Amino acid sequence: MSKQAERDRLVDLRRELHRHPEPAWREFYTTARIVEELERIGVDDLYVGPDAIAEDERMAVPDDDELEAWYEQAREEGADEEILQQLAGGYTGAVAVVEQGENPEDGPTVGLRVDIDGLLREESTDDDHEPVAEGFRSEHEGAMHACGHDAHATIGLGVIEAVKNSDFEGTLKVFFQPGEEMIAGGKSMAESDHLADVDYLLAAHVGLDHPTGEVVAGMDGFLAVSHFRAEFEGVPAHAGGRPNEGENAVQAMATAVQNLYAIARHEDGATRVNAGKVGGGTATNIVPEEAFVEGEVRGETTELKDYMKERAERVLESAAEMHGCEVEITTNGEAPSAESDDALVAIVGDVADESEGVEEVIERGELGGSEDATYLMRAVQRNGGKAAYVGVGTDHPGGHHTATFDVDEETLPIGIDVLAGAIAEIAAERP
Repeated sequence: MSKQAERDRLVDLRRELHRHPEPAWREFYTTARIVEELERIGVDDLYVGPDAIAEDERMAVPDDDELEAWYEQAREEGADEEILQQLAGGYTGAVAVVEQGENPEDGPTVGLRVDIDGLLREESTDDDHEPVAEGFRSEHEGAMHACGHDAHATIGLGVIEAVKNSDFEGTLKVFFQPGEEMIAGGKSMAESDHLADVDYLLAAHVGLDHPTGEVVAGMDGFLAVSHFRAEFEGVPAHAGGRPNEGENAVQAMATAVQNLYAIARHEDGATRVNAGKVGGGTATNIVPEEAFVEGEVRGETTELKDYMKERAERVLESAAEMHGCEVEITTNGEAPSAESDDALVAIVGDVADESEGVEEVIERGELGGSEDATYLMRAVQRNGGKAAYVGVGTDHPGGHHTATFDVDEETLPIGIDVLAGAIAEIAAERP
C-alpha cells in the first residue's frame, strides 16, 4: 500500500470513530471497530472487555439502563454482534499483544497506552467546522470527540502495523483504554495483569496547545485528581407552615460549596478545588430533603491531592452536621501524578528529530491538568521499568473540550512514525 493510500485509510478510520463518540464504559462501537482492525492486522494475542481490565477497579460506571441504551445504539449502527457480547455490562477497551523477531522472549516488553472515549458535550454545527463541512460530525447528539481520542485510537492501530513492519524485537502491548475523560479507566488497566511484565511504557496525546509539527518528548506537570459526589439527605417540611421541623439539605450543600473554596492552599505546591455541579430540592414551598454537589480536588503531587481530598471530605461532613443532615461521599474518578523518565524522553526526542513532518522537538512540557495514564506509568515504574508521556502537536480551531475542537489529520502519520520509531529504538537500546 502506498504512503498516500495508508494515510487515507487512517483518515477514514479516524473520521468513522469521530462520528461515533462514546463516553466512559459506553465505548461499545469504538471498541468493536478497534477489535475488528486488530483482527485484520493479525495481533498475536488480543484481550477484550473483562479480559483487558481489572473488573473491580472500574470507576464512574453508568447504571444498567444507560449502558443498555448505548449498547443497543452500537448494535443498530452495525457493530459486530460477537464482539459486542464480550463488552456487555460496560466492559469496554482492549489490549493487543504483538511478538516480533526471531526470539521475542529475549527482547523487552514495550507498552503504548492510547485512550478511546469521547465527551458528553454537543459538537458544533457551524458550516466552517471541518467535521460538518466534510460530513463526519458526531452522529451521537450530546457527545463528541472534543479531545482527540479518535486520533489516539487510530494512531495506536497505526503503530501496531508500523512495528510489525519494522526491525523491532521483543513484545509490544498496546492498551486501548476506556474512560479517561472521567478519570475512570486507567486504574482498571493498571491493576490488570497486563502491566506486570511491561519494561517500558509510552503514553501519548495530540494537541495540548502545541501545533502540528511540534513533538514534546516528555510531558510532566500532571495534577493528581479526585472526583467526588456528595449526596446530602435532610428532613422535608412545609416551608411556610412548619419550616422549623425540616432539616434543609440545600443549606448543607450551599455551606459545603462555600467552605470548599476556603480550604487553605498548601505551601508545597499547587492545589485546586472546584464544585462543578450542584442541585437539590423539589419545590419552592418544601424544605429540601435532598441535595448534591459534584466536584473535584487536584494537587501538584499525589500527596497534595490527598491533602485536598481529606479536607474536602471534612468540609462536606461538617456542613451536613451543621444543618442536621446526613451525607454520603463517593469517589467517581481518581488519578495520581507522574513524571516522565529521562532515558525514554531522550530516545523519543532523538527519533522525533529524524521523523518526517516534525519541525520542532521540545524536550519537556507541562500538562497542567490531569490524566489517568499516570496509573499505568506509575505501575510500570513501580515494577522497575520506565515510562514517558509524549505530546504530538496538532493544529485545532478550538481548545480541547470545546464544541469546535478538531484534529489536523497530518498529525496521524507524525504520531505513528514518532511512536513506532521510539518503540523500536527503546527495544534496541534497553535504556
